[in-house]
Amino acid sequence: MSRLLHFLLTTLCVLYAGSGMTSMQHDKVTTPAEIRHFFEQQNKTVLTFVGYSGAGYQDPEAMIRIAASVLNGFDPANTIVNIGATLQGIGAVYELAKKRGFITTGIVSTQARQHAVELSPHVDQVFFVEDETWGGINKASGQLSPTSTAMVENSDIMIAIGGGSVGRDEMLAAKHLNKEVRYFPADMNHSRAIEKAKKKGLPVPTSFSGAVSEALQ
Repeated sequence: MSRLLHFLLTTLCVLYAGSGMTSMQHDKVTTPAEIRHFFEQQNKTVLTFVGYSGAGYQDPEAMIRIAASVLNGFDPANTIVNIGATLQGIGAVYELAKKRGFITTGIVSTQARQHAVELSPHVDQVFFVEDETWGGINKASGQLSPTSTAMVENSDIMIAIGGGSVGRDEMLAAKHLNKEVRYFPADMNHSRAIEKAKKKGLPVPTSFSGAVSEALQ
């Protein structure tokens, strides 16, 4: 091994040790206790973004401008940007956050792994939560799913830019726990929403503002 390569590897290890992150884990199923322990070790404000994933945004650039404005109010030295780990939709905020020097994390259901959903290449640490759903309220139990519970419990501030039913349930749960929540209106991708409704044999939607809007506005 060359001296330069050895130096680079050593430096990388030191940087991770200093941030409390031992490795980039993108495949390990984690328990609630492990997730909680990780964030407690960081001793940073956890800023979570909620929004559309596969549904996408009608105006992605506007969403990024909103996220950039929010990030302007936080210091990368003491803030973690947390989202749902995946690349699509609100996951685009990961790249913006990394360019600004934020540590990034993702909390996501094991459904993402089972369905081979693409993760963002800009997320430092992914936590897969054992879950039979994608999140939100479990209709059978009436309780918040394990994934959404982990998302809400480990967040200090939750930012919704648009968002569907899972985001709605998480934002309402955060409000119930007296956490700081902020909502910014944003339409989901109109053509995707229409196509999805047609495939399910549902009426063509006339509103594209999402479930979070209905709950928080």
